[in-house]
Amino acid sequence: MKMRSIAALAAASAALLATTANSRPFTPKDLASLRRLSAPVASPDGRTLVWQQRETDWTGNKGHFDLWSLNLSVKGARPVKLAPDPTHNATDPYYTDDGTLWFLSDRTGEGQVFAIAPGGDLRQVTRFPAGVDGFLPSPDGASLVVWAARRPGVANLAEPVPPKSPEAGSARTYDRLFIRHWDTWADDTRNMLFVLPLANGVGQGRAISIERLDGDAPSRPYGGREELNWSPDSKTVYFTLREAGRIEPLSTNLDIWSVPADGSAEPTNLTAANKAMDTQPAVSPDGKWLAYAAMARPGYESDRLVLQLRELATGKVRALTRDWDRSVGSIQWAKDGKSLLVTAEDEFDVPAFRVDIPTGKVTRLSAAGTVSAMVPLTDGGVIVARDTMLAPADLYRLPPAGGGGTQLTAINADLLAGVDMPTAEKFSFKGAGGDTVWGWAVKPAGVPAGTRLPIAFLIHGGPQGSFGNGWSYRWNPAVMAEAGFGVVTIDFHGSTGHGQAFTDAINQDWGGKPLEDLRLGLAAATARYGWLDESRACALGGSYGGFMTNWIAGNWPDRFKCLVTHAGVFDARGMAYQTEELWFDEWEHGGRPYYEAPADYERWNPVNMVDRWQTPMLVIHGEKDFRIPYTQGIGAFTALQRRNIPSRLVVFPDENHWVLKPRNSLQWHEEVLGWLKRWTAR
Repeated sequence: MKMRSIAALAAASAALLATTANSRPFTPKDLASLRRLSAPVASPDGRTLVWQQRETDWTGNKGHFDLWSLNLSVKGARPVKLAPDPTHNATDPYYTDDGTLWFLSDRTGEGQVFAIAPGGDLRQVTRFPAGVDGFLPSPDGASLVVWAARRPGVANLAEPVPPKSPEAGSARTYDRLFIRHWDTWADDTRNMLFVLPLANGVGQGRAISIERLDGDAPSRPYGGREELNWSPDSKTVYFTLREAGRIEPLSTNLDIWSVPADGSAEPTNLTAANKAMDTQPAVSPDGKWLAYAAMARPGYESDRLVLQLRELATGKVRALTRDWDRSVGSIQWAKDGKSLLVTAEDEFDVPAFRVDIPTGKVTRLSAAGTVSAMVPLTDGGVIVARDTMLAPADLYRLPPAGGGGTQLTAINADLLAGVDMPTAEKFSFKGAGGDTVWGWAVKPAGVPAGTRLPIAFLIHGGPQGSFGNGWSYRWNPAVMAEAGFGVVTIDFHGSTGHGQAFTDAINQDWGGKPLEDLRLGLAAATARYGWLDESRACALGGSYGGFMTNWIAGNWPDRFKCLVTHAGVFDARGMAYQTEELWFDEWEHGGRPYYEAPADYERWNPVNMVDRWQTPMLVIHGEKDFRIPYTQGIGAFTALQRRNIPSRLVVFPDENHWVLKPRNSLQWHEEVLGWLKRWTAR
């Protein structure tokens, strides 16, 4: 069995998290209280770094966002909050070449674009009824492309959104799918793009609408600025859109389109030949090349994203990372235009890589951990936001050749002072089919020699996902460990970051190889780590992990003291007809709908094994979960109650597939940890 410690990975944060005489465990309250940074940008001269930072508003039970700045030209400079406003949010910073800082704020009640000139003058750029949801300035600063949810056919953003007639009934009516998506019922609006010419620095006049297509740009529910780009001459807008068609939930065919910013021509589909996903358009600094990421298999949302390079003058396309068995997660051009900066899952890490344009050679730049954002610098270096399993995100400056880099921020140092963190170690074993499979073992701090700990066996979702070397604000191994558990996770067949063939292996095999990997992995962990008490183990997971705990209940019923299923599939037949993104469920069961191939779904259907259930189970679900509807959780709980198995149902009426609100997070942890402790007590 192979083993590799990550003690060295957290060295940069160790001083901040060092044990003191007043040390204490890391708690769910600590987790929910941490500050979160994202969306870093650098000024054109490379002297200033700006990012958005979220702090927890316990009174409002939500996050509050401000912009922060760091002077990169002064050694030892400390971050400064820009224009703090305790009652409103500021997000999505962006610099244009003239040094203007643009951002989004709700200070007028709706989201509007604001700008801070190099001299420090603040101005409001947009003043539209119902606001805007996002923006991207043109390189010359003379225009904005903004997006907002509007009814197709509106002429401009200045038109007020008509209210629903007070005489109308309350019914929602539909003639096609989607009827709901993620956590929102569909209405008659689309995410639409508008190009706003600026006069005196303010968006005005009739906007040029890019809404002739039947689809959302950016895509719903979570598409954003990464799906848009301008040409360097500010004449062309590139955007990502999936045309809806009759049944949009069957299509993963996002395409990249171009349109003249002045509205002089219709949008052109640049990737029509590829019927799978094309996304993240990024134009080179010289305007000659369009980089983007593309999948090859229609209908498969977890196919490998290959970095593509299109010569805009000729339309010739080259697959730059065709021979690299990793899936591109984000794309940035280096300032000199000679290379591309990308992120990609690589085993348990998500590093930053440099891709050489002429050769396609890939060079890793960042240390172990997860890079969630990259900022190219004029000197060839890059600033990244990086976190690990044991430390939340901070900003680091990497030299052009990569390496450990310099830590620039420590935004949670005060909140984590005196807090113990566990240790984490990854291990490997022979899993299903003799393949090498990796897992983590996480041990609480300060465990006396000879102590044996109950096990929290965490099962990740996806199923094409990973419990990788990155920080999580939901299923956080550090919180589980510091609550007194030895945490074990397994990246079973179907997990990402281990090559596309390994990811594909779960297809039509949800309860096969993954379950075998979990069996073998838990046995390998308990054999290696004497501090794990194999007789006191509980399994828990969300989404696919919730499916797997339901599957374990009928196929490994005598192994665990308890189970926790969060938003898990209980009945595959119900799931097939009730979920929103049909492409996912149908791809995973052979590519056909349930009525054409019921056996493909029933083979791995937990509901068929209820007669074998015997393990106490906690069932958790959100009422706004439209991915795996909450009726699946009710079904599992009903089965448990009908069989007289100790069980508990927790339903969050204001949460979706995830638990996001701070106080709900505390309640979730209280329920989960209380359940584990109840059934693993000696």
